[in-house]
Amino acid sequence: MTSSASSSSSSSSSASSAVTAHGTPRPGGAGRLLDRDVSRVGFGAMQLPRLAPDRAAAVALLRRAVELGVDHVDTAEFYGDGFSNEIIREALRPDDDVLVVSKVGATPDSGGPLPLRLAQRPDELRAGVEDNLKSLGVDQVPLVNLRRAETGPGLRAEGDQVVDIDDQLAVMTALRDEGKIGAIGLSNVGLDELRRGLPAGIACVQNAYSLVARDDEELLRLCLAEGIAWVPYFPLGSAFPGMPKVTDEPAVVTAAETLGVSPAQVGLAWLLHHAPNVLLIPGTADPDHLAANVAAGDVALDAATVAALDAVPTRAGDIEMGHE
Repeated sequence: MTSSASSSSSSSSSASSAVTAHGTPRPGGAGRLLDRDVSRVGFGAMQLPRLAPDRAAAVALLRRAVELGVDHVDTAEFYGDGFSNEIIREALRPDDDVLVVSKVGATPDSGGPLPLRLAQRPDELRAGVEDNLKSLGVDQVPLVNLRRAETGPGLRAEGDQVVDIDDQLAVMTALRDEGKIGAIGLSNVGLDELRRGLPAGIACVQNAYSLVARDDEELLRLCLAEGIAWVPYFPLGSAFPGMPKVTDEPAVVTAAETLGVSPAQVGLAWLLHHAPNVLLIPGTADPDHLAANVAAGDVALDAATVAALDAVPTRAGDIEMGHE
């Protein structure tokens, strides 16, 4: 079994490529990540463990993503206690030229109240990278995101899990120097943390961000100015009960009815239109939902529709529970 993660860091094109390695048109067009072209609509592997009872279906879903033009897959060892990584290793081939991105900062906790617990200490970050290397079956993970835990949705760091970002970046830089990771990304960070991380070289930022949750607009614009990819999670609003969802917005529903597409596709299309450094990684365990997510890359928004969507207020608030 092989994973194309091992070959993706060596692949780049001299000019923006409109098609993937298999000649498939890129959903959403071409974006830049790690100085290479990737499709702007990728795939997040967090929901793959829902298919654990049917491993063949999980492999088939990932193969279908590649057929549809996905060549950027986001994963983590703590997704299904390694299940997502194992499926990626089984399903992807070197000639798919898929860029596999992982993250550290948490670890599986199958017996706990949530399926993961924080792992923020430098030694835990190093162990997390080693676990990803093993489960993906590669010598280097091209890009690893450091998932922080002092802002954004999800678990909050307490006790020995409160670690200064400089100490975390020191071990991430060392892992990059050792060749175990190709580049460093950040997740759940604020402006100050990103500014402190810039000297280390940051390839992407993953924060919760959507049409209804735009508190990080200044952070997004800093990433755009610095050539850093913006890879939002919860791109359709929060999955947590009681929090706003993009698909509930009247302006989104109206746009969807006018365009003949789904509200979810409008929400994803807005993100692609909003800034050129946005790369999407919507996740699903359903083939039809996968196809709909990819098709969102072809949804065109006219000026009037964009203006109506831009006028939707941001009101995400602060989520103190859940996980990503």
